Amino acid sequence: MLRRMTALSAVVLCAGKGTRMKSKKAKVLHAILGKPLCAYPLKRALELGATSVVPVVGHQAESVEKEVRALFPQAPLTFALQREQRGTADAVRSAEAALKGFSGRVLILYGDVPLLRKETLASLLAAHDAAGGVLAMVTTVLEDPTGYGRVLREGGRVTRVVEQKDASPEQRAVKECNAGIYSVDAAFLWKALADIKPNNAQGEYYLTDLVELAAKQGPVGTVVADATETAGVNDKVELAARAKVLQRRINDAHMRAGVTLHDPDTTFIEEDVVVGSDSEVGPGVSLTAGSVIGEGVVIGPGCVVSASTVADGSVLKPYSVLEEAKVGVRNVIGPFARLRPGTELAEDVHLGNFVETKKARIGKGSKANHLTYLGDARIGAGCNIGAGTITCNYDGVNKSLTELGDGVFIGSDTQLVAPVQVGDGAYVGAGTTVTKNVPPGSLAVSRAPQVTKEGWVAAKKARRAAKGG
Repeated sequence: MLRRMTALSAVVLCAGKGTRMKSKKAKVLHAILGKPLCAYPLKRALELGATSVVPVVGHQAESVEKEVRALFPQAPLTFALQREQRGTADAVRSAEAALKGFSGRVLILYGDVPLLRKETLASLLAAHDAAGGVLAMVTTVLEDPTGYGRVLREGGRVTRVVEQKDASPEQRAVKECNAGIYSVDAAFLWKALADIKPNNAQGEYYLTDLVELAAKQGPVGTVVADATETAGVNDKVELAARAKVLQRRINDAHMRAGVTLHDPDTTFIEEDVVVGSDSEVGPGVSLTAGSVIGEGVVIGPGCVVSASTVADGSVLKPYSVLEEAKVGVRNVIGPFARLRPGTELAEDVHLGNFVETKKARIGKGSKANHLTYLGDARIGAGCNIGAGTITCNYDGVNKSLTELGDGVFIGSDTQLVAPVQVGDGAYVGAGTTVTKNVPPGSLAVSRAPQVTKEGWVAAKKARRAAKGG
């Protein structure tokens, strides 16, 4: 059945303190594969086309809002504050003012449930359509349902949800559990929330009471999801367990798309990373969000690539680190290289062991194979930069530019004191400190002349002997 074109919004509950995390940080801000827990349900809602998403915040509200807005700067977010922790129904009701005038369906999600799939939520909306009632819900079947609200049915139709502490022995034997994830018609939602009373063992406003109220108005749609997908996070053991599931899910998708992961158990790839087919990723590699890896790229063990692009056919040798860098086709980087923000490399560039770059644009075929720092630099094509070369780009106040033309040869242990230019085809001798511009085709040498004293060692030994020692 095709889903009706019904307006959609979402409420994501992010107000809890999470005392079992044993942390000063709000629970929903704890990271899982590079993003806070709450980022995942928020993203799922946006992917489904929610025109308004309301994170309900409470504990450390300002910190949560600041981090979420930074993650989703263009998203239609309106934050709502739950001033007191009085239960899940009270938390959702806190979002009513933010959705005033909205007519359509409201997805209710949780900021500490990171593994929920977009496909499951799409199925939930379809089940809502198919049932034709005012509410649909996600359920899960557990062999040991202890602690979960049980879904009660009569003649196959959902009638209500009863919480563990309020359930009879017969009801506790039910294995179908409520995942707490709903699609609800907005008009029904706000009216029903006003009618919910804290008549339960906890003295709280239970969101689960919505189900019984909805069942009185029509069929309640259901979608059964895997228990792993609907699992929340209550402590750091569960945080690590959910991260492991997400890691495997992401890695499996890349391998099925033609990427070789030599050790998926130690490879960490964040959700939004793109990796082209026929690329190979070694053990212990981390690829963070915003990174785009081309086809046929080889990434050696221990590399960290953060918000960077690596074009087709390039090789990152072991333990290289890239941060907001752009690597062209057929580059060879590392081992132990560091490319800092603003690095842009053309094709066929070689940067070897212990080379560091920052705000450096390096032209086609240029090489710096060892022990070099190139910061605030514009380097032409076909340059060779010897070991130990550095750009002296900072004078304590300002950072200045070093410019090398095409075909420049820089000898080992050279200091280029910016601002300075070295023209096309020029040579700089080893050990030179360059403080003035070097014209094209010139040789610059600033080291002191070598002095050789023949017989000096023998004369020294003779002097020592004469002094008795």
